[in-house]
Amino acid sequence: MTETAPVHPVDEIPPKRQLAAFGLQHVLAMYAGAVAVPLIVGGAMKLPPADLAYLITADLLVCGVATLIQCIGFWRFGVRLPIMQGCTFAAVSPMVLIGTTGGGLPAIYGSVIVAGLAIVLLAPVFGKLLRFFPPLVTGTVILVIGLSLLPVAGNWAAGGVGSADFGEPENLALAAFVLAVVLGVQRFAPVFLSRIAVLIGIAVGLAVAVPLGFTDFGGVGDADWVGISTPFHFGAPTFEFSAIVSMLVVALVCMTETTGDFIAVGEMTDRKVSPRSLSDGLRADGLSTVLGGVFNTFPYTAYAQNVGLVGMTRVRSRWVVATAGGILVLLGLLPKLGAVVAAIPAPVLGGAGLVMFGTVAASGLRTLAEVDFRGNNNLTVVAVSVAMGVLPVGVPTVYEKFPDWFQTVMNSGISAGCLTAIVLNLLFNHLPAKAGSGAFGADGLAVGGVEEGVQKSREETV
Repeated sequence: MTETAPVHPVDEIPPKRQLAAFGLQHVLAMYAGAVAVPLIVGGAMKLPPADLAYLITADLLVCGVATLIQCIGFWRFGVRLPIMQGCTFAAVSPMVLIGTTGGGLPAIYGSVIVAGLAIVLLAPVFGKLLRFFPPLVTGTVILVIGLSLLPVAGNWAAGGVGSADFGEPENLALAAFVLAVVLGVQRFAPVFLSRIAVLIGIAVGLAVAVPLGFTDFGGVGDADWVGISTPFHFGAPTFEFSAIVSMLVVALVCMTETTGDFIAVGEMTDRKVSPRSLSDGLRADGLSTVLGGVFNTFPYTAYAQNVGLVGMTRVRSRWVVATAGGILVLLGLLPKLGAVVAAIPAPVLGGAGLVMFGTVAASGLRTLAEVDFRGNNNLTVVAVSVAMGVLPVGVPTVYEKFPDWFQTVMNSGISAGCLTAIVLNLLFNHLPAKAGSGAFGADGLAVGGVEEGVQKSREETV
């Protein structure tokens, strides 16, 4: 009798009850970020409330479809890891500029479609760059991802950017209460409950917030029961050269950020990303971005906040995140459900976000623990890369005097830190090895890098 091969945790399908709870937890972790992009872009263009609502439901629908493609996959599309997809913030500034200088939404969607096609075509090229992501680079990138997300959680905890009561003690107290609940459940509850600690924390926080007047469900009554996004609702796309160029820069930034997220999830789930799976994941990003341009929404990328949730809960199944994608599709088709989720107050999300995003940073430190820092310049690579990644997060206006394309790249702490780590690793570790730099072979790649060929080259050199 032949034994069946064990199923990798990434491919395991939990019981239906757990799937629903774990999936909803992922939706709550990313919902605020997902709806923020259409709200910002639509608000800057002074769209009427009906059009804003349409943008949000279209976004949620395509978020769900994009997540299903990424997690389940078909043919050469999808990384087949627990990756949540959402609108990228890297595209916000260029899209606002395109939308408010005469092009409108049709020009935005034309540039988004072209950018999506470019990502599909460039995916195999990026797949071949995986050898330049040894643990030194990947650990640094994961650390920067976590650090750059922490201010997002801080803003939520304080009440949400632009709120009239931003920073009020009661907001921070509610966030601290949710954080305490999450930690308490994770420490003392049975295993299953500890894995949905974030969901329980948000539910308990919401139960406390409602009677204290933190939230308003008035928008639920105004929302439609059914809403279907139709292609090119705002008119046929137009293709303007300057808009396309700026969105192509965004595409490169998104591919860099997504590569970091894929590698981070690969580390957390013990399924390392290969060049082929990286290409497949980026190709899915491109397809989802094209769908975004067709169905009245924006470019898509992997959501780093959900990377933190995977690390914190240790639930590695891609089917959990696929379930979250299904929930998002429902929210996109049933706006009234989306309005219920949108009513969750920011401080509740902030309390949960602090532990999730901190987990991402801690995972980066765990990866860096594998790196040899003796007799080489690895410490300098980490130090400067983290500094460049945190700089635009701590000083958001630092690059405002620079050209738009430069701001698009460097205003994202994730892409700035990632690019710096790659360049410095090439500079210090891809030159001929110096005496005493025992951590590197003649090819300059760190031992323990992503590809087996790197290790083999190191052994041949020795």
